[in-house]
Formats: sequence, C-alpha cells, structure tokens
Amino acid sequence: MAAQKDQQKDAEAEGLSATTLLPKLIPSGAGREWLERRRATIRPWSTFVDQQRFSRPRNLGELCQRLVRNVEYYQSNYVFVFLGLILYCVVTSPMLLVALAVFFGACYILYLRTLESKLVLFGREVSPAHQYALAGGISFPFFWLAGAGSAVFWVLGATLVVIGSHAAFHQIEAVDGEELQMEPV
Repeated sequence: MAAQKDQQKDAEAEGLSATTLLPKLIPSGAGREWLERRRATIRPWSTFVDQQRFSRPRNLGELCQRLVRNVEYYQSNYVFVFLGLILYCVVTSPMLLVALAVFFGACYILYLRTLESKLVLFGREVSPAHQYALAGGISFPFFWLAGAGSAVFWVLGATLVVIGSHAAFHQIEAVDGEELQMEPV
C-alpha cells in the first residue's frame, strides 16, 4: 500500500497522475472513482494480447474455467475493450454523432436555463429530471433516425464475441497461492 502511494506521488511529480489523465468532463464522485479503480487494476496489455498464450481448451470444463477466471482477471481490460467498441460505433456513425450532439446540446441549454431561473410550464415548476426527460424526448427522433437501437445491439454483440472469445481461448494466468488441481486422466 505504501509502495503504491509512493508510485502515485512519483507519477504526480511527473504530472502523470490518474486524476490528470482522466477527462475533465467526468465530475468527482462515484463515476470518477469507479473509472480510477478500473485504471488502477488494468492488466498489462502485452499479456492481454500475447498470441502465445492462446490455445484451444481441451474440454468443456476447461472452457468454463477459463471463461470465469479470465473475466475475473482481465475485468478492467474488458471494460476498456467495451468502451473502445462504443467509441468506434459512435465515431463511425455520423448520424449518431448528430443525435448525441442534439441530446447533449439540449441538456446544456436546459442546464444554462436552470442557472438563470426555474423553468415553469403551465404554472408548475418543472424538476431537473423532467427537463432531461424532455431533452431525451426532443432528441429521440434523431436517435431513431440514426439507428441507435441497432448500434446498441451491435456493441453488445461485438462485446460478447470479442470478450467471450478472448476469455475462452486465453490460457489462465497463474495466481499466487492457488490450489493444485488434478487433471483428468
């Protein structure tokens, strides 16, 4: 624990702390802490993609064991693979970019409006949750035209294929203090 704090202080001295590398758009709170934990527990990418560590499982039992252990071991890497697939999907779909711009633009306008005064419709004050629901409703046709539903299912399918095949074919990493297991004869 002390060594980790020393490494963090050294990195901060060099200007490379995790907090400076995280986007400024992510506010302090649970989301930022979760992302920092994911970044702290990421496994080296060189071992993650090392082709010599891939092999076909011998039987169904080994396949299941690999899936469970690799998902536990490479959990943070898989999160970043998932985020990369989302980014790829958004960047390669210009209409989806427009829909996201409309949604975030509407949210920003509502945010600026609530700083000035409370929004009142039909004599009733509209809560921030309802205002953001309204922004979602306004941008819904843009998401529908952009094919956001199919993009969501593409990302989920691609994630299952990429992560599932990696976890199934990547040999299990040796963990210290692991019990000896008997192999079937």
